[in-house]
Amino acid sequence: MATRHFLTLLDLSPDELHYLIQRAISIKTHLQAQGPNYTPLPNRTLAMIFEKSSTRTRVSFETAMTHLGGHALFLSPRDTQLGRGEPVGDTARVLAEMVDAVMIRTFSHANLEIYADASDVPVINALTDDYHPCQLLADVMTWTERRGRIQGRTAVWVGDGNNMCHSWINAARQFGFNLRVCCPEGYEPRADIVAAAGDSVSILHDPQQAADGADLITTDVWASMGQEGEQARREADFAGFQVTEALMDHARDDALFLHCLPAHRGEEISTTLLDDPRAVVWQEAGNRLHAQKALIEFLLLGRTS
Repeated sequence: MATRHFLTLLDLSPDELHYLIQRAISIKTHLQAQGPNYTPLPNRTLAMIFEKSSTRTRVSFETAMTHLGGHALFLSPRDTQLGRGEPVGDTARVLAEMVDAVMIRTFSHANLEIYADASDVPVINALTDDYHPCQLLADVMTWTERRGRIQGRTAVWVGDGNNMCHSWINAARQFGFNLRVCCPEGYEPRADIVAAAGDSVSILHDPQQAADGADLITTDVWASMGQEGEQARREADFAGFQVTEALMDHARDDALFLHCLPAHRGEEISTTLLDDPRAVVWQEAGNRLHAQKALIEFLLLGRTS
């Protein structure tokens, strides 16, 4: 079987993505009922390369491999020859001789693609400057658990047209829902990604208009990792784009609020929104573990059910 990678949501078919969501829910249900006794990956190793730090990504992937009976190997820039100038492709070829899969959290999506092209083992994008597909697996899983299939529903992205926004756009394409992207002028997502999504995505600049009748509202920090120097300017530009309980009131009565975390309370969200019953961010964060278990299993073993 040819090596499969997961660099964006477009690397899997809509049917495969639907399978992953259902499989993740099944894995979670089994864990809650019987504990971590499903171990299909004994002696398998996942190399985790981190050029960007993270709490949720490291803990979820490392715990996932432990639960599945395998081992996760943490590699920072200080721990690899990448930090000393080794070509990306050379590192990929070396690690493919030693580990069963590689997870990478980095800046450049182009470098991730170079790595995957040279790798004979599956490569998982755990975040680049352009995409964050693993987060979307957890997000769609959470929506599915709470409200059923996402197909035909309406989600709203409020904030920067960043890597999370790009992955929400790809999710709208792959899962068949409508996405309203609401951002200040000048902060729109990449035009080619929007164009490829066709009628699934619309761009707005009025948060209340965007939220009207929506099934879900989601957002992210205004200044992502590496943009800290732009914080003051972004705070000014995003004034009026904070997600609050009042903005949620414009959505449907059963609307949900998601946030990939970490959240900056008092900036992109009100200080109390995460305490609102419409916010399901803790379930969303926990679902990173289960969705990534399903993904790792799929990439290494194929469909199991």
